[in-house]
Amino acid sequence: MATFAALRRFGLALPEVVVHAYMGQPSLRARGKMFVLWSEQSKITIMKLDRAHQDMLFEVSPKIFTPCKVGTGMWSYVDIAKLGDAELKALVVEAWSQVVPKKIRDALTSNAAVSPPRRRRSKAVARRSI
Repeated sequence: MATFAALRRFGLALPEVVVHAYMGQPSLRARGKMFVLWSEQSKITIMKLDRAHQDMLFEVSPKIFTPCKVGTGMWSYVDIAKLGDAELKALVVEAWSQVVPKKIRDALTSNAAVSPPRRRRSKAVARRSI
């Protein structure tokens, strides 16, 4: 069973994430963009998930995931008490990846983080080849 403490811990482990109050409730933001909002009192969690993935989750697990209209878009109400820590962590990373620039997201979520750095030619070598 996942907890709000785990949600916060997983979020703060990601690059550029801070906890910020929104309407008196804690939220996770990256570069000022919110991707998770929760209320410990009402046991509600709202996440910004990938559209196709959340649509699938609404169908497959309607007791855990339900639609949440946010502006003109759709986020997900998530009953985190019915999730394990590994599932919650994956959802937090997915929500975070919806708001951060591709370069930051790819550094964490793809093989780019483990690929060797590209070698740069020095200016002197570049001039000699002209």
